[in-house]
Amino acid sequence: MRLLLVEDDALLASGLVVALRRAHYTVEHVGSGVAALAALADNAFDIAVLDLGLPDLDGTRVLERLRAAGNGLPVLILSARDAMRDRVQGLDLGADDYLVKPFELDELLARLRVLARRHGGRPVNRIERGALALEVESLQVSWHGQPVELQRLEFMLLKQLAEHPERVFNRAQLEESLYGWGEGAESNTIDVHVHHLRKKLAAEAIKTIRGVGYRLGDVGA
Repeated sequence: MRLLLVEDDALLASGLVVALRRAHYTVEHVGSGVAALAALADNAFDIAVLDLGLPDLDGTRVLERLRAAGNGLPVLILSARDAMRDRVQGLDLGADDYLVKPFELDELLARLRVLARRHGGRPVNRIERGALALEVESLQVSWHGQPVELQRLEFMLLKQLAEHPERVFNRAQLEESLYGWGEGAESNTIDVHVHHLRKKLAAEAIKTIRGVGYRLGDVGA
């Protein structure tokens, strides 16, 4: 799941990026409102965590412009503004949730899971496709009822395919779902991950669409 973190406090942001990536989010971070709008215009995200006290454009204006453009991206406001009027204003402008700083990381992660469930239309902790089952929180995978040990990026790639079993992803789309802006990938990285997944599951579990990319393959009944 790809998350945009909009936070101008560099120390807080660096800690959140680490924690969110450990929770299996692909995190992109920007430190201003203008940068947030540019990122949202040019990239696809699943969820956003938005500070209000940004240096150039207040977070409320970012949210206002996002909703005015018809973008329904789930947004959780994370702000030190704890007055009731601020919370009401944020929710009235279209935020899906509002969490006041300081906060507990576990609560933030729980609220993000709720938003993901609400907007994704399914529980996000378990994905089942035929003989394939993924436990998202623990990164556990089973194939025909037997546990399969995957590396983190292998799991994330398989999860992306399993979440959209009818969709064909090209390499660039898969790289974007696995790596952040500052994390380059070798040209054959996706192919290597697919090769490993086929060895650990079955050759037919991931289908190659020649000249396009990959999709989930035959995972049985």
